[in-house]
Amino acid sequence: MQPPPAIRVSDNDLEEDRFSRLRLLPWWRQEVIEGARVLVVGAGALGNEILKNLALLGFRNLLVVDLDRIEASNLSRGVLYRQEDVGQPKAKVAARAVKALYPRARIRGLHANVLQQLGLGVFDWADIILGGLDNREARLFLNRAAWKMGKPWIDGAIEGLNGVVRVFEAGKPACYECTLGEVDWAILNRRMSCNLLTAADEEAGKVATTPTSSSVIAGIQVQEALKLLHGLPCLSGKGLVFEGLHHSSYVTEYVPDPDCQSHYTLETVIRLPQTSGEFTLEDLRQRARVDLDCASPVLEFSRDIVWKLKNHATGQEQDCFVPLGSLTREEGLDPTDGSLREVVLRHGYHGEKELAARRLDRLGLPLYDCFVARDGGREVAYLLEGDATQVLGELAGEAQ
Repeated sequence: MQPPPAIRVSDNDLEEDRFSRLRLLPWWRQEVIEGARVLVVGAGALGNEILKNLALLGFRNLLVVDLDRIEASNLSRGVLYRQEDVGQPKAKVAARAVKALYPRARIRGLHANVLQQLGLGVFDWADIILGGLDNREARLFLNRAAWKMGKPWIDGAIEGLNGVVRVFEAGKPACYECTLGEVDWAILNRRMSCNLLTAADEEAGKVATTPTSSSVIAGIQVQEALKLLHGLPCLSGKGLVFEGLHHSSYVTEYVPDPDCQSHYTLETVIRLPQTSGEFTLEDLRQRARVDLDCASPVLEFSRDIVWKLKNHATGQEQDCFVPLGSLTREEGLDPTDGSLREVVLRHGYHGEKELAARRLDRLGLPLYDCFVARDGGREVAYLLEGDATQVLGELAGEAQ
């Protein structure tokens, strides 16, 4: 007896069948899912579950950022990781695993610190941002960056059997910073020494968690993302507090802080086709003089940079040009006499001759970043779109 002929199924038929149950939802639009650009910050326990869910739902344009490498303890909380992955960058391994789950995904993993190495262009690229972070400092930066670029973000946090999901939309307070209390600010301030050099924090990220809690919280995060993208009611300005022991979960509504520093969105962003290596500070300042029709605009950076380390006793100075927070206290010590040097910061450029010829890619700022030019109460922002390919890879074709 001859075996029955093989049934040929086209890729289009497979794709249609893959999401057929999802399409039964009356509000579901698979084209919205496929076209959405999603930034996932953090590839730990929450990030693994977030990415898994995004892949299963058919999200195609994904960027994942994480600064850590896989440890053995991650294997009990990360569905995307395997024993042989220990020691490798989380973001890179997670990206490969998502590609295996959903081959049509265009996903890029960036092994980077969001505070110092992620330009605002990445937030401009994204339609929605999902946070799987383990510290307040990174959340605060994410919140301010998302507001600047006018993008919504969804925060998740877990501890033990408990967790919380919060949705923050730019222009619709309350935001994450509005939720911070005195204890939160005290913890944030401890992250930096009085000399603005990063203090050691060996316990960062070491919170007792379970894979079940991360699965619950990440599932709600992705569900809120789906609701946002489809225009459904969501937890905007609110938080779902999940209590896993007795299941006394509840929704809390946050109170906007009228003095919150995060409530600021760039009104005008000019997307320049050049790379940051093609502009000096003075080049960009001259462009701003034309756009703002003024004589002396000021250029502001996206974050503070350490310009110099200065020894007052000897008068010796060392040029640095690195983001604030990237130098440890030990690196701030003078190698000749062991004294703690003063950190000299820069947050912008006012036309100083010694900085005029400095290229934008040699300031210590990340590629694909924004520079804001100001003159009094007027401003215009410049985004160096030429850097997008180097940062986003194939996702650059999905840039705005």
